[in-house]
Amino acid sequence: MSQGKTSAPILVTGATGYIASWVIKNLLEQGYTVHATVRDLNKKQSFAHLEKIAQANTGTLKLFKANLLENGSFDEAMQGCEIVIHMASPFVVTNFKDAVNDIIKPAILGTENVLNSVNKTETVNRVIVTSSIASTYGDAIDILDTTNNQFDESHWNMTSSTTHQPYPYSKVMAERKAWDMAKAQNRWNLVCINPALVLGPSLTATTQSGSVEVLEQFANGMTLLGVPPMWNGIVDVRDVADAHIHAALNPKASGRYIISGGSFSLLEMGKILLKHFGQKFPFPRNQVPKKAFKLIGPAFGYSRDFIEKNMGYPIYFNADKSKQELGMTYRNIDTSLVEHFQQLLDDGVVKKYI
Repeated sequence: MSQGKTSAPILVTGATGYIASWVIKNLLEQGYTVHATVRDLNKKQSFAHLEKIAQANTGTLKLFKANLLENGSFDEAMQGCEIVIHMASPFVVTNFKDAVNDIIKPAILGTENVLNSVNKTETVNRVIVTSSIASTYGDAIDILDTTNNQFDESHWNMTSSTTHQPYPYSKVMAERKAWDMAKAQNRWNLVCINPALVLGPSLTATTQSGSVEVLEQFANGMTLLGVPPMWNGIVDVRDVADAHIHAALNPKASGRYIISGGSFSLLEMGKILLKHFGQKFPFPRNQVPKKAFKLIGPAFGYSRDFIEKNMGYPIYFNADKSKQELGMTYRNIDTSLVEHFQQLLDDGVVKKYI
């Protein structure tokens, strides 16, 4: 795999994020100058880990304040950059009041604002956007419409909406906005990274990710009596970071890339954790049949429509394109799961049950 080196700074938006922190760490270790955007330069604790990494490596870290929803907010940070890695995005899967205003608009407007700055910055020639496998499908039942029982880069989420699966809808609409803006010009090219559910160690103790919520439920007893028959694509956070950097530096990278190390059911995840950590936690031992979950699911916030379309359908993802074009080799996702739970335990995010 040929790598392109650049002496220009590389911009990473949403610098304090779970994946972004690993991207910045890797770039600093390789000696790059990184322009990193954060929402508040006064909240030094949120980016102290990045400054510590920069001090220990040959790369240079420069921090800039930027807000996803402010037009022109990324102009200063982008000056002189040839590569922009746009990773900042609102992360609200549950506990939102207004899906359109809390999730969907910020995701689309944030992408639009960053790419408007790209259009104004003549030095930029490549943009990497962090999307999601949620852009490739809306409900697990969509797997039945695939040719090889796998989602790949040719698939798009066609079933999510503002009222049904609003978070996946925000991801696919933000990605579509990025492709529309890329096609409207010819100076810079776009690559989208579409990772599965991200697991693995975090560089900070305050990371927000969908996987943390799942693992907290495993630890607090909520899933002790059983988990629904649901599956997730899984990938290690370090692999996702590597994919972004390969896509940024490999001039032949193009299009979309599914980044996934395999699939687990919720029960499989529970069994892996039970095998490693033993009886100290109330990990799920059973899978609740779909028919039974239809009766109890609404009490846990699952609509019957969601249950019908997302339970009982194993889902798989084809990551061959990332292996062939980005040179990806994926870490063992069993290990990623165990390491992630151990870190949550070490950081006090989860506590021993008995």
